[in-house]
Amino acid sequence: MPNPRSTRQIGGQDCRLMRHALIDCLACDRRSARPTIESRPRKAGIFALVLPALSHHGRAASAAHPLQRAMPIPDSIRAFPATDPGFAALPVPDLLASADDLVSRIRLCFGLSRDDFDAEVQPLLQRYASYVHLLPATADNYFSSPAGLLNLGLEVAFYSLQGTDAHIFSGRSTISARRQLEPRWRLATFIGGMCCELHRVLSHLIVTDEAGGEWPPFLAPLGDWLASRSASRYFVRWRPNATESRGLGVFALPLVVPGATLQYLAQDNSVIVPHLLSSISGQPVFRDHNVLDALVRRSLALVIDRNLQANADRYGVPQFGSHFERYLVDAMRRLASGSPSWFPNREKSRAWLGPDGLFLLWPQAAHDVQALLEADQLAGIPKAPETMLDLLLEAGVFVRQPDGASTWFVLPPELKTAAEAVKLASPAILLHGVAPPAEPLAISLACPPGATRTTQKPPPTAPAPAPAPPPGTQFSLLDATQVATSPAARTSPSPPVSQTPAPPPAVVADQAVPSPPPPPSPPPAAAPTFKLNAPMRLNPAVREALAAIVNTLNGPGSAAAAAPIAAGLFVPLVELEVRGVQPALAGRALADVRLLVHARRDGPATVTADFRGEPTIGLVVAPACIDGFDLASFEPAAHEEP
Repeated sequence: MPNPRSTRQIGGQDCRLMRHALIDCLACDRRSARPTIESRPRKAGIFALVLPALSHHGRAASAAHPLQRAMPIPDSIRAFPATDPGFAALPVPDLLASADDLVSRIRLCFGLSRDDFDAEVQPLLQRYASYVHLLPATADNYFSSPAGLLNLGLEVAFYSLQGTDAHIFSGRSTISARRQLEPRWRLATFIGGMCCELHRVLSHLIVTDEAGGEWPPFLAPLGDWLASRSASRYFVRWRPNATESRGLGVFALPLVVPGATLQYLAQDNSVIVPHLLSSISGQPVFRDHNVLDALVRRSLALVIDRNLQANADRYGVPQFGSHFERYLVDAMRRLASGSPSWFPNREKSRAWLGPDGLFLLWPQAAHDVQALLEADQLAGIPKAPETMLDLLLEAGVFVRQPDGASTWFVLPPELKTAAEAVKLASPAILLHGVAPPAEPLAISLACPPGATRTTQKPPPTAPAPAPAPPPGTQFSLLDATQVATSPAARTSPSPPVSQTPAPPPAVVADQAVPSPPPPPSPPPAAAPTFKLNAPMRLNPAVREALAAIVNTLNGPGSAAAAAPIAAGLFVPLVELEVRGVQPALAGRALADVRLLVHARRDGPATVTADFRGEPTIGLVVAPACIDGFDLASFEPAAHEEP
């Protein structure tokens, strides 16, 4: 008896037809394990009966139960069509409509009215959307879906703009000047975040239309080019072995940011546009802290890390860490330009430069890089030195040994045994633009593992033999020094030793009593080496800047960034500012550890002293924290006026 529920859902006649067809198919398989040629058409005919029945069964079920629907086609099948469908040439308003929620958050973060936002910021969004259109950011990594580059730029721009609320730009300016410049700084930070990955369009992608024409990305935005060719779709091809060239983003910037906006940013200042271009091109601004670039780098790392975490379940295992090479290289450049322990060929240095290349002691250098990036609060930074090494080897920053080993062994002059190190592909990766330039050692640094340095004392040098006297010279029986120092030698001549007449006394004295050799001159005193020896509780930023300033005293006098005075070491305020330390912070930090010398007990912390021939305002650091100073030559640190 048929099941009433099945009959009610499917229908008795259709159910019986499908059942009989399946029974005939199974019976055919039992009769022959290897179906003959004649049986194959019959089998096809059987399935031809089954499929319409199944189709009719689906229609009947849908009609009986409206909530029951046919199973949709999986997204995994739609994602891999037989041919490349390309990207639709959508108009720009449709592109921004897909990100309307994010655009609304950007408008709220700017704090502008709708009219002001449409007049000042909306044109930038439209030009950026027209340039990148639906292009993905990467081929198979982060933001690899259509419109990936558009979403990446808008998200980084939003978080960078949001980060400006917690930072002060142009801190050395007056309050009124900062009030005028702060809107420009915020807009420049937003533009820097939006255009941070613009270089990928120029270096990684090739875009063609249906007719095979190739888009010139240096000449026009993609949306304008598609409209000029009346194209309905376009196709993307990835360049093989493309290298990251962030400097190319500067050439695409005029197609996104109009000249009037750049002129507005450059008004009444000379730092905003250079800092913006430095952030987009990836070139650091030496001797000046780029707050704009720090916000963009932190926001970019956060956005990429969140995207990888969100898409890990959908796309399998993503390539985690492949975008960190730029941060690792940037951190090493900052250390090479600002940290005394990274200047090549110095005592206890991390970097050693020789005729065979530039080496970094590993993993000591990795720990310094990790500490610097953690201070920048970048998300997803690798913790293990081995992970950093693999990333930089894959990026071509480091090179392997000829036998394929990842690390090298070097023997610097100050070490007795070989140390593990990594070799950079080119010394210019770290040392380009670093002043003063480093001089390579005369000896090769690479050595076999376990090599040691043997120190041998030079053999004693025998004194040169005295010249032979002329024939017929009469020798004295006493030692030359005894003769020269005895009272008899000074008062009377020596008695004759034979009946032979002696030569005149003056000649005998010259021959027999030679003058003593002059005493050896003392070796010249070695120049003192100045080094900061401050307490560990001193602010790290102040310690690093002060150590760099003290280290300049070991070079030529024209390059010294400080000068000794009667009370201690005079440090100009400008030297602290160029190293990213505010004078007020430095004064408080030095006062907390009792290293700040006051001219008067109740007076200000700053003093005015002659520096390079000009009166300069600065701080006086106590000489007790600087190795190499003769403390006896300084006056008492503080005194009380009557």
